[in-house]
Amino acid sequence: MTKTKIPAIIILVLSLLLAIGSQTFMGACVHDDGSLGACHWAARVLSGIGGLLAMLAILALLVKKERAGLYLAMVPTALLGVFTPGTLINLCGMATMRCRALMKPAAMILLAFALAAALIGWLMSRRNHD
Repeated sequence: MTKTKIPAIIILVLSLLLAIGSQTFMGACVHDDGSLGACHWAARVLSGIGGLLAMLAILALLVKKERAGLYLAMVPTALLGVFTPGTLINLCGMATMRCRALMKPAAMILLAFALAAALIGWLMSRRNHD
């Protein structure tokens, strides 16, 4: 395994945590009346972004020639995820709600690490010309 694959493995793990976690343990708030709040849709978008990052990471593991381009494609994808909860899609109003207390910070941390790994992978791929 080449060193340039290590960031892809890290991104794959982080993105799967985001995709699965945003629908399960760090998911949106559950309202008493069963209605869906805006945070529900933020969780859905985060799940999709996690899935997209996972697919890009798998491709980066499988191909060599275009690895730098795949890492570069992960950068705006991760940035989109960082700005989704609370900026692009509103969350619940109370700071103690699950979406604000758990989902948003967890997503931002996972995506920040994925963004850093993508940038490192891109730099490594450019330096190694693979």
